[in-house]
Parts: sequence; C-alpha cells; structure tokens
Amino acid sequence: MRKLKVYLLSMVAVVLASCGTSHTVPITGRTQSLMVEDGQVLGLATQQYQEFMKTAKLSTNAANTAMVKRVGQNLANAVTNYMTSHGLASEIANFNWTFNLVQDKQVNAWCMPGGLIVVYEGILPVTKDEASLAIVLGHEIAHAVARHSAEQMSTQMKQQQGLQIGAAVAGMLGMGTNTTSLIGAVVANGFNFKNLKYSRDHESEADHMGLIFAAMAGYDPQTAVSFWQRMAAQGGNKPSEFLSDHPSDETRIRQIQGWMPEALQYYKKGGATQKTAAKAATSTKSGQMKTFHISSKKK
Repeated sequence: MRKLKVYLLSMVAVVLASCGTSHTVPITGRTQSLMVEDGQVLGLATQQYQEFMKTAKLSTNAANTAMVKRVGQNLANAVTNYMTSHGLASEIANFNWTFNLVQDKQVNAWCMPGGLIVVYEGILPVTKDEASLAIVLGHEIAHAVARHSAEQMSTQMKQQQGLQIGAAVAGMLGMGTNTTSLIGAVVANGFNFKNLKYSRDHESEADHMGLIFAAMAGYDPQTAVSFWQRMAAQGGNKPSEFLSDHPSDETRIRQIQGWMPEALQYYKKGGATQKTAAKAATSTKSGQMKTFHISSKKK
C-alpha cells in the first residue's frame, strides 16, 4: 500500500509539473509554461503601479519627461506593429503603455506587466542620448512582452507544489519531522539558486528582445554596447554572476555583440518605422496618453 501511495503522489507531481498553458516568446521563440492568467497578472500589476505612483514624485524636467514619453511611445508603436504583423496582437491587446519619469537618483528603470514603466532620473546621465534610452526602455518592454512576471510566478507555484508533495512522500516513507524539514530546506535552497539562473536568463532574453525592439523603432542598436560599458563603469559592489539575478556586465556586453547582426537587420528596415512612430506620437493628444498616478515594484 505504501508503494502505491508513493507512486500515486509521484504521478501527481509529474502532472503538476506539466500543467500550464504553453506559450512561445516573440523574437526568441522560447517555449514557456504559464499557470496564471493574463487578467490576474495585469490586474495585480495595475494595482501595484498605482500604489507606487501615489508616493513617487514625477520629474519636473519637462524636456526629459517628454523625451521618455516620446521614446517609449516610439518603441510601443514598433512593438505593436510587429506583434500585429505576426498575428500576435491579442497578446498585448490589454496593455496600457505608460511611461513615467520620476525624481530618484537611482540608476534604474523598471516595467510592470501590461507596459507600465517607470524611469528614474538617475539613469539619464548614463543613457546620455535617446538611442541609449531606447535600449533601456526596449529591455523593460521586453520583460512585459515576454511575460516574465507570469513565468516566474508560475515557476514559484510549481516549486511550492513540489515541496508540498515531497513532504507528503517523506511522511509516507516514515521519515521524522526533522529529516523532512531538513530535506525541504535543502530542496528550497536548490530552488533559490535555480531561480537566480531563471532570472539571469530572463534578463538576457530581455536584452535580446529589447535590442531588436529598439532597432525596429529606428534607434541604432550599436549604442547598446557603449551604454552597458558606461553602466559597468558605475562600479559598486556586485556579486559573482552565479550568485546574482543579473548577468555580469561582461556577459551582457558579449551577448549583445553576438545579437548585433540580427538587430542591425531590423535597424536597416527601421528608419521608416521610427518616422511613422514619431509622427503617431506627435499627433497623439496628451490627454489620450493615460498615465497612472500609481505604480509597481522593481522588475
């Protein structure tokens, strides 16, 4: 009977690990399994974004604010054109593209699911120009388009289910509470290291997709190399790549250089795209660009 119970629990674990909706990430073609619905993720993202913006201070620099919105909208238009032309318009149909520049000296920017983006003023001295800002915003937009938040939530759900099933199996095998707890702690620690790699992989995928998105919008992707070199020069204490949720600066630059030929193919076709996007952004009334006085958490 015990063997039968263990077998049944093992089968349940296999089923749980395989459940979820299969989805293909645009540009990279990677297959991911999602256990959460877009409506759940977008609703939570909107709520968190709104909460953040209630306490954030919007930039008072009109020129920089206009630049962030202009570059962001150019990228949003390019992404929308790409998704529509590839029959993927439904995947971003509920996005509410929002670009806010806030008063903060951090060298950072982030995006919530649904295209809700915040740029900190502290990153502008590093970007220096619109093309480099496009690299940053392209990266952040890529996180949303690739549904990285939903994927990470799905992974955590599967891992939690795995831990619960493991504890049940250990109990049926007659293992003591201390032994079961120890095994659970070891497995959880293993999941943590694995999740760091998942996060690094997502960052790399966002770099890849963001480079392409910037090129689609007509921004020179080659500026990405010099931008990340400037980011590397910011210094500060950085953990080894193995212990970090981000790739090292060296890895990042090397990967970007490897993707550059692909990005340049889009860039050669992107001049008209940028002009079209810029025209569309110029003709859009400010009242039509919904900006939540709210926010979200760092990616």
